[in-house]
Amino acid sequence: MAERNGILNGRILVVAFEGWNDAGEAASGAVRSLKDELELVEIFTVDPELYFDYQFNRPMVATDEDGQRTLTWPSADMYGPTRPEAEVASLAADADLQVSGANTGNIYLLLGTEPSRSWKGFAAEVIDAALTADIGGIVFLGAMLADVPHTRPISLMSASDNADMRAALHLERSTYEGPVGILSVLADAAEKVGIPTLTIWASVPHYVHNAPSPKAMLALIDRLEEVIDVTIPRGDLVSEAAAWEAGIDALAADDEDMAAYIVQLEQARDTVDSPEASGEAIAQEFEKYLRKRGDRPDGRNDDPRRH
Repeated sequence: MAERNGILNGRILVVAFEGWNDAGEAASGAVRSLKDELELVEIFTVDPELYFDYQFNRPMVATDEDGQRTLTWPSADMYGPTRPEAEVASLAADADLQVSGANTGNIYLLLGTEPSRSWKGFAAEVIDAALTADIGGIVFLGAMLADVPHTRPISLMSASDNADMRAALHLERSTYEGPVGILSVLADAAEKVGIPTLTIWASVPHYVHNAPSPKAMLALIDRLEEVIDVTIPRGDLVSEAAAWEAGIDALAADDEDMAAYIVQLEQARDTVDSPEASGEAIAQEFEKYLRKRGDRPDGRNDDPRRH
């Protein structure tokens, strides 16, 4: 897709943040998968003292390979290819673990924790680093908790505030108005300096919010591949996604209320996805579903674009 439309043929920055924007660790997990398979080096990091509240995002202690105890501080780091714009050799001999050379040398990553304060300053630093690296487009990845069944394909939503990006990738523009997260702040800052952006969101079943969702990671990777023209090795994600779904099936089998709720979600999803579904039918089904479950004040139905 990137080759055909030309909008993302330059250097591309793929961004994910842990925290509010990262249900089921899907977004950060997808970017980590890419980082693990590409030949990248750190080219930029923020000073954690400026942007993080350590009582909210605490430093982590661990023992390294030499037996030394080390502290890791919350941060945001940008990675670039060791050979920018150069064709990178295969990273694995296994034919199932090939990375496309077509765009590998153009892929940059930003991975970090959503900052606690000084978002304007944080955004200015990140965008300055992107301009220094000559980034031509930014893809933001996010994941939200939603009323969706784990048994169906993960729902994805892509949007962009950039007219050229929308035309090239056949995207819609978000109409959401309300509170936002760091992804929206960075996207706004990028667009103001002329870097086109798009955001890809995955919906993660809210009833399994405490566990990572490899199925959502896979869905984001699938869509990311289409956009940035790189084949991302899946590693153990495929088997982990199957185990994740089987584990939830087992929990539901022992919980009648959970099983019944999942059936309701499946019916609502199948109605929306059916070829014969009209806008009116979808609206009626959704209204009926809401009446059955009642209003919940927990925010699960918040528009994902607020992030």
